[in-house]
Amino acid sequence: MRTLAFLLLAAAALSTPAAAETILINNGRIVTNGAGGIIENGDVLIVDGRISAVGANIATPRGARVVEANGNFVTPGAFAAMSEVGLSEISGSGAPNDADVEGDLISAAADAGRAFNPSVTAIPVTRIEGVTRAAIAPSASGSIFDGRGALVSMNGDADSVFRERAFMVVELGEAGAGRTGGSRAALWPAFEAALRDAREYPARYRSGQGGAVLNEIDAQALQPFARGQGFFLVHIESAADIRRLLRFKRANPSLRFVIHGGAEAWQVADELAAANIPVIVDPLSNLPDRFERLSARLDNAALLNQAGVRFAIAPAPGTVDAHQARLVLQLAGNAVANGLPWDAAFAAVSRGPAEIFGATNLGRLERNYLADVVIWDGDPLQVTSAPTAVFIEGREQPLTSRQTQLRDRYNPRNRSR
Repeated sequence: MRTLAFLLLAAAALSTPAAAETILINNGRIVTNGAGGIIENGDVLIVDGRISAVGANIATPRGARVVEANGNFVTPGAFAAMSEVGLSEISGSGAPNDADVEGDLISAAADAGRAFNPSVTAIPVTRIEGVTRAAIAPSASGSIFDGRGALVSMNGDADSVFRERAFMVVELGEAGAGRTGGSRAALWPAFEAALRDAREYPARYRSGQGGAVLNEIDAQALQPFARGQGFFLVHIESAADIRRLLRFKRANPSLRFVIHGGAEAWQVADELAAANIPVIVDPLSNLPDRFERLSARLDNAALLNQAGVRFAIAPAPGTVDAHQARLVLQLAGNAVANGLPWDAAFAAVSRGPAEIFGATNLGRLERNYLADVVIWDGDPLQVTSAPTAVFIEGREQPLTSRQTQLRDRYNPRNRSR
């Protein structure tokens, strides 16, 4: 029994991140994601969970731990701009899957932050691939509103949700039309009526009048976003739908929108840049698998970048998964293969999502930014590369997961242990 207790304590120690400390990362290829660009043979000093200094030949403070980067890439942690990580343990199962919301009772009020589970096995799997943060959202089917998304850390702590109710997901493309009678002719009036219901909450509900399209629960949840106190993450793909959204934005300047999808966004890139509407795009969306994606192309991200559109890279709507947030870096690598500059591609999976979601203290290796830092053994956008160290807010994270534990357990070379 004493042996078993010792083994359990040892396992717990191995799985618990170290406390924040003073750390000097020495001699790395520093990707600052800022004005400093890439610093060859540079150093990063971390103090109390934040970046204290970035540059060459930084003096080692007394008591600091030195981590040698050996000339390898040192970058901000990646940020999965759209994911269901932490909402599902087994995606194909019922009870452990909190990503899907069925029925008509709840739609806009669905709250991803309240469902997030930092203990699911996908968290360490994601973290050891260099992804330190994620935006998560549910998927409802009862109305055009999928619910409220949250911003989460991959540190596995009980307080991993660092921003609840960060955005509202709304379907304003083919999916939204399908939920409102099969036509965009009904979709946009339904969206406008929902906004009125939310703005007039609670007066019309307390008077017994009720909402035109929303029940009281959803009207309350939608109200801050309808009043411009948050932004709508809009699932749309076609250039026609995007132009319709741009006209709606001009008529409602207080409302804020971010497009997720945008397969045909390249056709209206200049208009999106002028309106300052960001796009979360999938660089692999190149098949005309539905009418709203007829003009999809592989260099969409490169064309958006050339036009000055703010953008991030993530899987397209309908392909977001609870276990594959780590693949954002591979998506960025594919964008590079199709014309996007390397620095813009890496920014699109780190600084870009952080800025789009308002997490302005993340995504750069600059003084006073949170110390989400990754050291790599190669180019982080190459599938053959992997992190050699991951820090989240200055705490070094274990590079273990259920997958690595199973690998080691059943490795024939370890049978004698």
